[in-house]
Amino acid sequence: MPLVNFSNLDFDQIKTTLKDYLKSNSNFTDYDFEGSNLSSIIDVLAYNTYITSYNANMVTNEVFIDSATLRENVVSLARNIGYVPRSRKAATANINFFVDCSSIIPTPATLTLKKGPVAASQGTFGNQSFIFSILSDITVPVNDGIAFFDDIPISEGTFLTSNFTFSARNPNQKFNLPNSGIDTDLIEVSVKGNQQSTTSTKYTTQDSLLDVKSNSKVYFLQEIENERYEIFFGDGIFGQKLEEGNYITANYITSSGDSANGVNQFQFSGKLTYTRNSIEYTVTSGISLLTTSVSAQGGEVIETVDSIKKFAPRIYASQNRALTANDYETLIPSKIYPETESISVFGGEELVPPQYGKVFISIKPRNGDFLPNLIKENIKMKLKKYAVAGIVPEVLDLKYLYIEVNSKIYYNSNLAPSADFVSTLVQENTTKYSESTELNRYGARFKYSKFLTVIDESSEAITSNITTVLMRRDLRVSLNSFAEYQIGFGNEFYIKSMNGYNIKSSAFRISDITDNVYLSDIPDTNRETGSLFLFTVPVESSTSPTIVRRNIGSINYKKGIITINPINIVSGKLKDGQSIIELSACPKSNDVIGLQDLYLQLDISKSTFDTVVDEIASGLDPAASNYVVTSSYHNGNLVRS
Repeated sequence: MPLVNFSNLDFDQIKTTLKDYLKSNSNFTDYDFEGSNLSSIIDVLAYNTYITSYNANMVTNEVFIDSATLRENVVSLARNIGYVPRSRKAATANINFFVDCSSIIPTPATLTLKKGPVAASQGTFGNQSFIFSILSDITVPVNDGIAFFDDIPISEGTFLTSNFTFSARNPNQKFNLPNSGIDTDLIEVSVKGNQQSTTSTKYTTQDSLLDVKSNSKVYFLQEIENERYEIFFGDGIFGQKLEEGNYITANYITSSGDSANGVNQFQFSGKLTYTRNSIEYTVTSGISLLTTSVSAQGGEVIETVDSIKKFAPRIYASQNRALTANDYETLIPSKIYPETESISVFGGEELVPPQYGKVFISIKPRNGDFLPNLIKENIKMKLKKYAVAGIVPEVLDLKYLYIEVNSKIYYNSNLAPSADFVSTLVQENTTKYSESTELNRYGARFKYSKFLTVIDESSEAITSNITTVLMRRDLRVSLNSFAEYQIGFGNEFYIKSMNGYNIKSSAFRISDITDNVYLSDIPDTNRETGSLFLFTVPVESSTSPTIVRRNIGSINYKKGIITINPINIVSGKLKDGQSIIELSACPKSNDVIGLQDLYLQLDISKSTFDTVVDEIASGLDPAASNYVVTSSYHNGNLVRS
């Protein structure tokens, strides 16, 4: 009997395989399979085989984290290697208000903001209303009849409480929190001796057995079905073991995730109390309007299945410690700062000169361009849990490396109604490419040949394009103070002219020159280094510049580094409220890479697309007697407008 291959899940092929098998049997040599009732039986067999094979294949897929599709299976497989998927994260804001207690006689010594709801979004935000809560009571002193609640952190979501009683008959007892959408960072667990006890002990969460002792008051957390969670406690070896009748209280907040990001106006909806003679009184008057010191931010949806598949094996490989750059690039977005869109990490030994004992971290957040100092410090603090002693983490500001293109596009006028029509298609296509994940990240590469293809494929009318590439960095400057600046492009500069003016800058002013000045360069004879100078021009398009200051800095063409000696800049170009100087250079290679802490972006707004008729393809100049080519190395104006 011949071997039969049932590895294919296609119904028709299974049916054909069954027929071939029967035909190999002498009893069915000349049998008409299509015209007999046996055809129906073969259909049933093929269908049954198909369903069985499909189910077996799906079951097998769900056994491995790479191929599993159901979230509960992916979560379970991640749990086997000690990975707890990131929960939904509540948006957090900081508010201020005060309470006038002068009408209360006698004036209380303290005032308490009770845990639970505190504020509501004023009006609607994105067609929704949001409640913001706190997990614990906040008590402040009353001075001169006024109680100030300053910089109170509030988290978006509903405050809930679940209570459980431990039974020694079930030592592996787990306690399910019945609500979905919980922010696991906003869970407080406390344990009392029994339900009637008046004192409780706070337990802290633990995601690793490292440093967990037999008497450590910790609890463990894991995700179960439908985005819910369960908690459990130690066994007396790893973590304090609970006793019969212990009463467990879990306070937590269920959040809507990222929907509340940006809320900045609030109205009070909390509860204020004071205690006198063991009696608690509620304060309902004298409450000022709420002001916002930090708008709601940091809200995130629950970690996706794709993210779990990506980070769970990497976290397991790192063993919850930060040694290599890959460890940092895994731990920060998965454990510390989930709002990370892109991250770059490199050791200080890679710098020139090297800075041993340091690791440098650059992060592009999902919402915004820069990390607030508070978040930077928070990241560094949380990294202490994972970092090796003696290694100092430094969180750098985001640095953009912009790509600008100047393109002359030739098109067949017989295939397009106008140059504007073609230009619009090119703009749409290149803009879409500029927003792709191929760019817009650390370590990205601008691929010149691919970009030319993007232009050519924008319209069937386009016959060719000649495109030049510029790199740009925006140098943020400190006004009215002498400062030294160094800015790196991470790519080698191309020297177009030994006479200089290879580097272009936008206009700025310095303390002892009244006119706008511009920065440029002149190469040394070795073609690897050069010096910087300042010049003025009567108009930006002038070809007759006047050099006003020489040797104000240096340039390393090989390394792509510009260094400006101490200089007092009094004004520059304003961008996002910050004074900057735009510096651009032609790269040695048209393929540009965003190295180390450089975040690569294609800036279409600063690019030009000049669309002209291809007279040869259009039949206007078939002999090419009047055809004029465009230089691929045109330098253009000496300055940036």
